[in-house]
Amino acid sequence: MASEQHQMGTMDISQHKAAWAGFMKMTTWGSAALIVLLILMAIFLL
Repeated sequence: MASEQHQMGTMDISQHKAAWAGFMKMTTWGSAALIVLLILMAIFLL
């Protein structure tokens, strides 16, 4: 493994698309959870 050299641009496009889809799903759910948390804080803390 140590003898292998990393080459730029060798990632398969399907792997890239899957990683991007996962990132977008995580970002969407994280944003939704944050909005719900802020709404609940506004309701119960004000």
